[in-house]
Amino acid sequence: MKGISPLEAAGLLTLTAEKDIYELFSRASAARIENSACKLSPCIILNARCGDCTENCAFCAQSKSASAAINRFPLLSEDEMFKAAGEAASYGAAYFSIVTSGRSVKPGDELEKICRVVSRIADELPVKPCASLGILDKDSLEALKNAGLVRYHHNLEASRSYFPSICGTRTYEDQINTILFAKAAGLEVCSGGIFGMGESTEQRIELLETIRGLDVDSVPVNFLTPIPGTRLEKMNDLTPLDCLKIIAVARLMMPEKSIRICGGREHNLRDLHSWIFFAGADGVMLGNYLVTSGRSIEKDLRLFSDLKLTTFQ
Repeated sequence: MKGISPLEAAGLLTLTAEKDIYELFSRASAARIENSACKLSPCIILNARCGDCTENCAFCAQSKSASAAINRFPLLSEDEMFKAAGEAASYGAAYFSIVTSGRSVKPGDELEKICRVVSRIADELPVKPCASLGILDKDSLEALKNAGLVRYHHNLEASRSYFPSICGTRTYEDQINTILFAKAAGLEVCSGGIFGMGESTEQRIELLETIRGLDVDSVPVNFLTPIPGTRLEKMNDLTPLDCLKIIAVARLMMPEKSIRICGGREHNLRDLHSWIFFAGADGVMLGNYLVTSGRSIEKDLRLFSDLKLTTFQ
């Protein structure tokens, strides 16, 4: 199934007529069913190191430029990370990701610790180990792959043209290169962005088109949750229908990829939360995010049951 063009995508994002919007959702839902056979791919993340990040991302409470009140802590122990992976597996998560704050995890003790945990997860648990460790070089990614890592997560966050408005401490090439290095190492790649940060419709399409060009495996769609103490604390740029249209367009642009709904879904979708699957999503992040709370996992599992959706690992 061929994805739609950027021109068509831009037109769909700006639909206003009720009939047209619901036809868009129906079309996206049909594409999801054709791709995933009504099965969902849930994931759970672990905030394994929090705060004191040298980057200045406008949306992030862990940034050095933020004054948000968060619980800062160093890298968790191997046992703590493995225990969290076991809990994720018990909920039926297909993927479990170790996430760390900071520009990167440097080669040495911390990377070796994470590699050891990844090996334990791969050997002992029915959940696929993933990681989101910032900007890494090819050697580090190959070490993770050799340890048993299945998928590497690295969001682009915003389009190339809007990225300088969001982050000034790394380049877009840094972002792209990490994804290319991960692919070269033989890892699956999960890469998407955050919508609702003040970007234009054209820049939303630009981001999705860049992701499509990178041929990643999973596309996390996040919606901004404004956090007090960050530069975007007063941003409120999305309606529930805006969010659903973004999901639908992502599905139609990348019909054979996993469209995974992650941060901000509760805050932005409100009563339309369960519509994400009708809009084309086939993946969802369960539980809490990095520094914000998510829905209870039990509520999401009940939602899957109510909608007669099954999960796969």
